[in-house]
Formats: sequence, structure tokens, C-alpha cells
Amino acid sequence: MITKATGGPDVVARTGHRIRAATPADLATCAAIWRESLNDYLGRLAQPEIPDELATILRLYGHLRATDPTTFLVAETPIGAGTRGHPDTPQIDGFVVVVRRDALWYLSMLFVRPAAQGQGLGRALLEAVEPPDAAGGDASSVQARATATDALQPISNGLYASLGMVPRIPLLRLVGLPNRPDAFDPLPAGIEAIAFDEVGDTPDGLGRSALTAELDALDRDAAGFTRPADHVFVILEGRIGFLFRDRDGRAIGYGYTSEAGRVGPIAVRDEALLGPIVGHLVHAVRPRGAFGLWVPGTAGRAIVSLLHSGFRFDGFPVLLCWDRAFADFSRYVPISPGLL
Repeated sequence: MITKATGGPDVVARTGHRIRAATPADLATCAAIWRESLNDYLGRLAQPEIPDELATILRLYGHLRATDPTTFLVAETPIGAGTRGHPDTPQIDGFVVVVRRDALWYLSMLFVRPAAQGQGLGRALLEAVEPPDAAGGDASSVQARATATDALQPISNGLYASLGMVPRIPLLRLVGLPNRPDAFDPLPAGIEAIAFDEVGDTPDGLGRSALTAELDALDRDAAGFTRPADHVFVILEGRIGFLFRDRDGRAIGYGYTSEAGRVGPIAVRDEALLGPIVGHLVHAVRPRGAFGLWVPGTAGRAIVSLLHSGFRFDGFPVLLCWDRAFADFSRYVPISPGLL
């Protein structure tokens, strides 16, 4: 075991790497390691490479570091073992990101440079961010640990499963355009879709905006956690939010779409509403290319509607893993595997 790096001094892992909190200057290197690691195993499977267009992932890393600075860690080589030609310049060989949303501990990213793999560095990074209850501490702070992993990574999947985060359901990437609108059931009578910027946004009893309170309640009900900072992030990324209310004015769901084609997150009160709300979102704007969204395998009715409409599966499934159930994935569509 190693001493925790979170909230305390830097530590040295058994591999000799210094594990410390990431800085803004580290994010471009982390993005390069992410791409290099993915392309390393995708190439062995004769799959297309991840292109060298890292602006989107860099913005995500900036957001994750802003919301969870003590659990966005990098592992760098000690002085004297840096890059060839620059031995006194430490090199980052891996990084880990955990996001905490209420009582959920979510492993967002864990990547090690291919040349540094096989030394135990990935496990050392994971140990550095493990929650208190996993280390025998206060079990009240974390109620569930979860992650999303590539189905093609049996070694990583085995590691996470051995720690209790067992693969439970697939997360399926669907891309396309709604060429057959009648494939989606319409919104039920009395359900109104209201763009966020048209919501009457008066303060609630706690001084928050009414919209924030409604989104928190929907997230807590379907996803098991609240995430106001993530809502701000996806809006800044250009996603357009819709709130869905019934005839009594009660919020029964929300969802995001965008001209960039990104859809989600989506949370609904009733599983039967997910398909109609997905249908509304993919017809609300015209994307510059195609739509893309990550749909849990338990949302079968929505998946069937998407496929009938003209969408197709893209790539291999991602596996959603957890040690304790925390969300109803028949009623929730995440932002992405990296942010849930």
C-alpha cells in the first residue's frame, strides 16, 4: 500500500513514481496519454485510431480538475529518470481521475502510458484515490463505487471487479439521424417541453434557482446523485436543455441535445417517458453531422426506437460497473462514460 495523495503531501509509489495532484499544465499530457493508451490496444484489434483532436477531452479534464482537484492525480518519474535527452525533466506516465457526486465515488479515468504498463502503476494510482470505506475508514462518506470500462479490456475489468466494481450492464453508443420520426412514441398528452431559457426561474426556498432545484430532484430520483456543476458544464459545451412538465406543472424529466450532435444527460421519472423524450431531443435541433448518445442496455425501449429511426450501434460496448446499486439506468442516460 501507499500513503494517500489526496488532500496531503505527494507520495512515492512502489514503482518509484511521484504521485501528486494534477495542475492545469498537466492536462495536455494527460490527454496525450489517454489517446496513446487507447490507440495502443485499438491498433492491436485493427480498430481505427482516436484522432489527434483533443480539444473536447481537454475541456472535460479542465472541468473534472475544477470539481475534483484532490482526486485528479498524475504519476511522474523522479528527477534523473525523465524523457530521453532530458533526464532531469520528470515525465508523467499515468493519471487517475475520480469524481465525487454526493455519496457516489466514480472512477472516471485511469490511464498509464503503454511503455510504463506492467509495473503496477495503475494499481498504485487507484490506491491513491480509493475512498475511505475501501481503506477501512468512515463508510458513511461513500455509498457506492462505480466506473465504466471498455468491454475489450479484460485485465482492467478483472482489477475493478476484484475490488467489488463488477460489470453490470452495457453502455451502448448509438449514432445516426432520426430518418423515421414515427419510430418514437409521441410525448403523452399534457406533457410540455420547455427550453431551459424559457423556464420561469424564480428562487426556491433555499435561495437556489427553481430550475436547479428541479434538476437536482430529477437527478437524485433517477441517477442517485446531484450534479449542478455538471449541468453548467454541458450548457457551456453548447448543449441545449429541455425541462418536461406534466399538466399539473410537475417536472417529470429533463434532457439535453445540441447542434454538435451530443445528446444527454437525460433523467425521467417514469421509464415509459425515456423513449418519447429521446425522440423529442433528436428532433429539436438539426445537428451539423449525426447525433451520438450513450444509452444503458436496460433502456431497451428507447434503444429499439432509436434503431428503428435510423440510428446504429457504433463501436464496442462500454461496461458499467459498481459495487452497490445507485441509479435506475432504465430512466437515466449519462453525459458520457467519463462523467456519467
